[in-house]
Amino acid sequence: MKKITLLLLAVVTITFVSCKKEDATSKIKTANLEKAKKQNKVNREDAPVIEFGELVHDFGEINEGDKVETTFTFKNTGKSELLITKIKGSCGCTVPSNWPRQPIMPGEEGSFTVKFNSKGKPNNQQKSVTLTTNTNKGREVVRIKAHVKPDPEQEKLRKERAEKNKKLRAERLAKQKAQAVNKPTIKK
Repeated sequence: MKKITLLLLAVVTITFVSCKKEDATSKIKTANLEKAKKQNKVNREDAPVIEFGELVHDFGEINEGDKVETTFTFKNTGKSELLITKIKGSCGCTVPSNWPRQPIMPGEEGSFTVKFNSKGKPNNQQKSVTLTTNTNKGREVVRIKAHVKPDPEQEKLRKERAEKNKKLRAERLAKQKAQAVNKPTIKK
């Protein structure tokens, strides 16, 4: 018990000693703030600009279960080097890869690959791929789309599953209604 009390007292003491209430804005020098604003404006004007060969790639009609891929090309049309720090697909079926990890200089081109797995994704599909960059926007987005023809076998399984779920919901609802009817009411 003594150990717990001492430990609690030590934590409380450290908390009060380490938390000083100082106004952080009072430490900012006005000259530095103006310099930062000017630098930020220059940075925005000289920022890299990414131009894509296409913003949306349409795979057209594919069969459910097909794995397809495309390559997006781009060019740095800005005034400074372009950095791509991360590329992420909107879901696990959309996987980007092979993007340049090194800076892309002004005027240079680059590319990356996007793979789409249509397993379990029937009908019209549209997915996005987000690039985290050092452009003014900070994020750039390209899209892929396809019409996935359903696999007849998978379609049959989906319909069976949907019917089973519909039946289970109806049974649950009937059970809830029966319980509500049989529930005793309290009169005041």
